[in-house]
Amino acid sequence: MKSWVNLSPGDLSHCFPEVTEGHPDSAMVSAQATQSKWAATPLSEKIVFLEKIRDTLAANAETIAQSLCLEIGKPITEARAEAAALPAKIDLTIEDAQRLLVGREFSGSQHPGFARPSSRGIAVVIGPFNFPLHLPHGAAMPHLLAGNCTIIKPSPLAACTAALYARLVAPLLPAGVLQVVQGHAETALSLCHHPAVRSIAFTGSLEAGRALSRELAEDLTKDLALELGGKNAVIVCDDADLDLAADSVAQGLCLTAGQRCNATSRAIVSHAVLSAFLEKLATRLGSYQPAYPAQESCKLGPLIHEAALLRYERLLDPQSGGRWIVEGSTPRQADGRQGHYVTPAILLWEDEAAGLASTIHQRELFFPLLEVYACYDDHHAVRLHDSTDFGLTASIFTRSMQRFTNFADHLAAGNIYANLATTFSPSSLPFGGWHLSGNGKPAGREFLRYTTREQVVQVARDSIS
Repeated sequence: MKSWVNLSPGDLSHCFPEVTEGHPDSAMVSAQATQSKWAATPLSEKIVFLEKIRDTLAANAETIAQSLCLEIGKPITEARAEAAALPAKIDLTIEDAQRLLVGREFSGSQHPGFARPSSRGIAVVIGPFNFPLHLPHGAAMPHLLAGNCTIIKPSPLAACTAALYARLVAPLLPAGVLQVVQGHAETALSLCHHPAVRSIAFTGSLEAGRALSRELAEDLTKDLALELGGKNAVIVCDDADLDLAADSVAQGLCLTAGQRCNATSRAIVSHAVLSAFLEKLATRLGSYQPAYPAQESCKLGPLIHEAALLRYERLLDPQSGGRWIVEGSTPRQADGRQGHYVTPAILLWEDEAAGLASTIHQRELFFPLLEVYACYDDHHAVRLHDSTDFGLTASIFTRSMQRFTNFADHLAAGNIYANLATTFSPSSLPFGGWHLSGNGKPAGREFLRYTTREQVVQVARDSIS
């Protein structure tokens, strides 16, 4: 069996306990043994189970936050927000279940008929490193209420945090209903290919999502929900509140060190306010200095591993057609600790064509590098926004509702915000990407709709009493 040891990205002297690869086959045997019984469990009883999970997660929120902070380098304030989102997600899922897991009657048919949701069967949830609990938990809870036994394959970079979650949650459910299986890509594929699996939820990179789609393309028994990457843009109009825009872009760029699918990676700015906006943004970034993530004041933690740092370092070289407004760096230490620390960077493309053809523009980066383009009217801004094939989040800074609505009508993105950071994606709303950002199945509210299959029932009129 494979094993590995994670180092804390914010303090490379800290080693976590060794993690051993799990056993997909035995996990499947356990899930299959209890699937039919769990599917038949009344919703009211399933809700009681989830309420116990909610209370346990709430009681252990600080322990969870500290684990997130240390293992993936997430600033402690962000880690606490993720920990707090776990019990809140259960409340939202219960509310959705009471509304969506009911039958629908139809009128106008010759015979009475209705549609009813039915359990799909065993689900596999493959989680990312950046939200190693919130995102797989957010898919697992709807699957459980739908009657689907669920196996989580967490990111190996957050294995110990996932193990903590398993120790807290799995014993509160019947054996086999919720399991965590550690491993890498091979483990995930083994789970996904199992003939008993009916649903798969994947959050990760475009490349991995494409590979998984190809692997499963011929298996029509499986439903695949994909949440992939983003090249999320802020559009700053000539009537924008520039202070608000600068604050929001700095936050969207630097939260989780830019390692979010909805991070701000592009700014499309009216040429009339470009200089003023860049000056304000550069000033705001002065407060985002790398710091040890366990410090309460930390606003910019480390990247997850050295490979990410080296990719960032390579892109900080001079770019033909571009000018660095803020030059990024890779200090590799903060507060006396060695880690994968970087500082944010802003690149202004003075040659638009060069920018649009660049690697920086065409790929999701996952570090705090912002590319900036000047636009000369709203149509130009839309063309610049849609110059990538990603379509996750976009934010428009304007004082005009009509202008915002016009942008929302024309931008190719699944989540459009007015005067908010691109990272402002609450669990109380659906969240799903278009085009290369996913297949539109929300990772937020109402994911429950993708955890069931629908059965239509019709009864000959006056034939049954």
